[in-house]
Amino acid sequence: PWALRSCYDEGKRAAETLCHAYQNQWEVAVRVARVHNTYGPKMTVGDGRVIPAFIKAALHGAPLVVHGAGSQTRCFCYVDDLIDGLRLLMESRLRGPVNLGSDEEITVYELASRIIHLTKSSSTIQLGGEHPVGNDPSRRRPVLDRAREVGWSASTPLDAGLQKTIAWTRARKDNAT
Repeated sequence: PWALRSCYDEGKRAAETLCHAYQNQWEVAVRVARVHNTYGPKMTVGDGRVIPAFIKAALHGAPLVVHGAGSQTRCFCYVDDLIDGLRLLMESRLRGPVNLGSDEEITVYELASRIIHLTKSSSTIQLGGEHPVGNDPSRRRPVLDRAREVGWSASTPLDAGLQKTIAWTRARKDNAT
């Protein structure tokens, strides 16, 4: 509980515990969604998420800094898909936490390459050593079996979602999301 990102992880656990306690105390139906790496237009740069940081760097011709060797994998879910998943979960009778995200893995290095390609940027990829918050997992891939029980899976291909996100960011006067 003392690592740099512990407040994030512990906060999520505490919130789930409080929701379940409320459900048990008041006999109210509760749904718990565990949201995984959602992206799309209107994201904020500087909050530690890789997609808006990479897009902004690429649009400015700056290097895209990839921590480690870039071989760590992530799965990204477009925001419209997530909203559909949340709606289906809320309409269901499913109890307990449900992961909502994509299970299509991509390395962070390949993500940087795709963003450079899609923005037609002259940016380069710069390997930047260890992740600044430490304990960066080498693989993040949600298990989506419970999401499929409510008939949901992410359907927006990564490149299509990235193109929409890039277009929105490019249209901003200062290119800052």
